[in-house]
Amino acid sequence: MPSNDARNLLQIAVPAAAAGAIAVAVSAAVAGGKGALGAAVGTVLAILFMGIGLYVLQWTAKTLPQLFQAMGLMLYMAQLLLLFIFVAVFKGTSLFNGKAFAVGIVVTTVAWMAAQARAHLKAKIFYIDPDSAKSDKPEKTGPSS
Repeated sequence: MPSNDARNLLQIAVPAAAAGAIAVAVSAAVAGGKGALGAAVGTVLAILFMGIGLYVLQWTAKTLPQLFQAMGLMLYMAQLLLLFIFVAVFKGTSLFNGKAFAVGIVVTTVAWMAAQARAHLKAKIFYIDPDSAKSDKPEKTGPSS
C-alpha cells in the first residue's frame, strides 16, 4: 500500500476506533460485560468491513478507473447486505447484548464515514495531470512571418 493510502487509512481508522472505544465504554457502563462485548464485536466488524471496502476501492481506482463509481456503489450495498446478514444470524444470541452490538456498528460506521469525508476534503488531489500539461503544448497556428 503506498504511503498516501496508508496515511489516508490512518486518518480514517483512528477516529473510528476511538468512537468504537467510547461505544464500548458506554455499553459496559449501561449493559455490563455482555454490552461491552457486543459493542466491541460491532466496532471490530465495522472497521473490518469498511477497511476492506476502502482497500478494494483504492485498488479499483488504480487498476480499473472506469469502474470506480459503479464499484463504490456496489461495494457499499454489499457491505450493508453483509452487515444485515450478520445481524440476522446473531439476532437471538445470548453471547453478547444485541443493542450494544448495533450501537457499536452504527457509531463506528458513522465515525468512519465522517473521518473519510474529512480526509478526502483535506487531501490535495490533482484533478488534472500536471505532467501532461507540459508535454501537450499546442502548436502555434498563426500567420508565420
